[in-house]
Amino acid sequence: MTVGVEEAGDLERRQEVFRRCAPYFLLALGTFLAVMTAGLITPFDHERVLAGALVGSALVVELSWTWIARRHPDPSRVSFAYYVLRWAIGFALTILNGFFAFYAVSGYYDADERIPWRRARRFALFACSIPISAAQASGIPVHDTARWLVFAGLLIANNLLLTVVKHFADQEEARSRSRAATIAELQQAHEENAALQAQLLVQAREAGIADERRRLAAEIHDTIAQGLTGIIAQLQVVANTSDPAIVKDHVSLATDLARHSLGEARRSVHNLAPVGLSNDGLPEALRKIVDQWAERSAVRAEFTVTGTPQHLHGEISATILRITQEALANVAKHAAATRVGVTLSFMDSEVTLDVRDDGKGFDPMSLPARTNTGGFGLDGMRARAERIAGSLTVEAEPGFGTAVSARVPLVPHA
Repeated sequence: MTVGVEEAGDLERRQEVFRRCAPYFLLALGTFLAVMTAGLITPFDHERVLAGALVGSALVVELSWTWIARRHPDPSRVSFAYYVLRWAIGFALTILNGFFAFYAVSGYYDADERIPWRRARRFALFACSIPISAAQASGIPVHDTARWLVFAGLLIANNLLLTVVKHFADQEEARSRSRAATIAELQQAHEENAALQAQLLVQAREAGIADERRRLAAEIHDTIAQGLTGIIAQLQVVANTSDPAIVKDHVSLATDLARHSLGEARRSVHNLAPVGLSNDGLPEALRKIVDQWAERSAVRAEFTVTGTPQHLHGEISATILRITQEALANVAKHAAATRVGVTLSFMDSEVTLDVRDDGKGFDPMSLPARTNTGGFGLDGMRARAERIAGSLTVEAEPGFGTAVSARVPLVPHA
């Protein structure tokens, strides 16, 4: 869209250069041809002197207008006066030598830019056709009726042709204005869309912070707090007994709970920020996560990238990375799988993440209630995706594995 606006601006500048230079070129061309034919068309000395004076006057008018136009670029009475004076000089020159009609032609090109009144423009074009028709008829006739008829016919033909050309030119100008307006509207819509997208990302980030706080609070309550409660309970039993065997058993249970709580705390801290993205792009970070998970869980895992990888917005990359971590954690906890496939796909307007396993699967319509073993869960992953205008779907069947698919918009890194 920006390219279209620049092209329109370049066209306007080229047209302005043409309108500014055309009178000089046409005056020079007419003068050259008049000089070459002076012996045939203007044989008398007084005609040549008058033609020279008029050419000098025309040059002075053009140079003066070049300076004045800087102060009066829009149609005004000043530009109209220039147009009339130029036409008068061109008409007089054409009477002396028909080749000066080239200079009179310049009135065809800039009537709209020099005359402020719409109705006067049509009359101005008709006036320009008079010296041109005279030149075509070998001069304005004075006594010859046949030449008068030829002149009148040429004048009518020129104006009919001019009317047709002006009609098509007006249509093309209307289409150009319509295209320019459409381009401007599209550019404005694009800018508004970009601003809205930035606003949505800010809101998503703020909502993500609040959601992350709620998630951490829930995890702390369901894992670490529960573990600490269990430890306190075991130590209270130890404090109230003197039996060495009971003391040993409950101390062992308290130690196991402490190790488990420590592991949950480390996992929560690790999931708090996508550390892998600080050094790697999203595909590299996901590949490392999958490889490390496969090594820890002793489950065969494969990572695949399709499409052309792009550097995504940080919020998009972080969401995909965290959904991947939670999906793999769920496989390790519940699936009893022997193989896992993780696929990251870059498409025209969205990015998809697919995590599939060949585990025992489950019935999506009868999910078990949340337990105190921690975890973000399917609902949390879905909330993450929806927070950035994405979606998450789950396909599962008992005995036939599980497939988690997340789709999020492709928002490049700003």
